[in-house]
Amino acid sequence: MLQLQCPFCGLRDESEFSFGGEAHIARPLEPDALSDEEWADYLFNRSNVKGFHREMWLHAAGCRQWFYAIRNTVSYEFTAFYRVGDPLPDLPNRSVPGAAK
Repeated sequence: MLQLQCPFCGLRDESEFSFGGEAHIARPLEPDALSDEEWADYLFNRSNVKGFHREMWLHAAGCRQWFYAIRNTVSYEFTAFYRVGDPLPDLPNRSVPGAAK
């Protein structure tokens, strides 16, 4: 079982958390000005990287706080956990076998 380091509660089992998707996606400033295709792109399309990326997580069975994590989508390795409003940590500069350059 995966374990996540909640920035508020500490190390807990994955079963206590809910995945919130890709992190730091900017909402369009003028959504009414977008075409249906542009709005659908914002709502449904994500980068889907192979390697390290930032994610949102909710500690649903604990403190009920949202936080961010950096996770490798190939190995499921977590390298950082940080609170909303904290400075963004750098993504690891490690090559991932089979990842696009």
